[in-house]
Amino acid sequence: MTPSSHEMEPPGIPGRFITRRGEDGERSLVLRRPPHGVTGGIAHDMAREYHILAALFPLGVPVPRPIALATDASVLGAPFYVMEHVPGVILRGGPPALLRDDANALPARMEAISRTFVETLVRLHAVDVSAARLAVLGRPEGYVQRQVEGWSKRWVASRTKDVRAMDEVAAWLAAHRPPERGAVLVHNDFKLDNLVFTDDLSSVRAILDWEMATVGDPLMDLGTSLAYWVEANDAPIFRSLGLGMTALPGAYRRDDVVRAYGEASGRDVSDAPFYLTFGLFKVAVIAQQIHARALQGLTTDARFLQLGAVVEALAEKAQATAR
Repeated sequence: MTPSSHEMEPPGIPGRFITRRGEDGERSLVLRRPPHGVTGGIAHDMAREYHILAALFPLGVPVPRPIALATDASVLGAPFYVMEHVPGVILRGGPPALLRDDANALPARMEAISRTFVETLVRLHAVDVSAARLAVLGRPEGYVQRQVEGWSKRWVASRTKDVRAMDEVAAWLAAHRPPERGAVLVHNDFKLDNLVFTDDLSSVRAILDWEMATVGDPLMDLGTSLAYWVEANDAPIFRSLGLGMTALPGAYRRDDVVRAYGEASGRDVSDAPFYLTFGLFKVAVIAQQIHARALQGLTTDARFLQLGAVVEALAEKAQATAR
């Protein structure tokens, strides 16, 4: 099968293309399974992610249609599920041809992409979570505290060297939690390269990677998005996350994302520095978990051996934001 934009899976749950030939012709599908070396945790729970997609698809949320779930690990060595492949453009790494071919139009297009990104997040946070199949996703009360404590514990469990800034940020987050801002459908990994755009980049066809979705504080979701939103004046190491698209001319800055989200959602975003600090800390922990697996020989991608420097850079950025 010819590779397409879904081939760009980040270090997380892999996706693999398969095809099905039937009476209605050839059908493009994606098989999702946990990364090698990972044995548990809700972030790699295939059944949970499958059922989230099954609940969201009928509501009109832009997600791939789930097809089948296999919980018997003996089939492929791990539980997995199959979903429809959504054709389109995923913005990761360098700009696609549509943006490269007209430099004069680039700023306007990047501004429109930024606006679409924010509007998609706002619409996601407006989904009715009272539906029975969504209400059971999480416990909204105390969500911020549990997130701060949970990611702090993950840092301790995965660290392979002392990073003082990470420990200081964890303590700062615990001491400066803002009040809860409501309970919405939280994606928990909402970033530009988890969106499938139409070929003309005018709208979003699908939101990918729902394995960490829950019900909780919407601004915690925003904080994760901000942490992945690279700006032109950020240190070059942040581009190694593969998200330098947001540093192109015309793209929103993080402050613009916050302001646009606040205006479109009507929510109080005055505590945005806390949520950005949390997001940077969380992304640093995710990078550290991948780095730890690489050091243990559980992944063969040599790039992951270099993620220790990324963890330190994210920790320093989080520390500076907290100050």
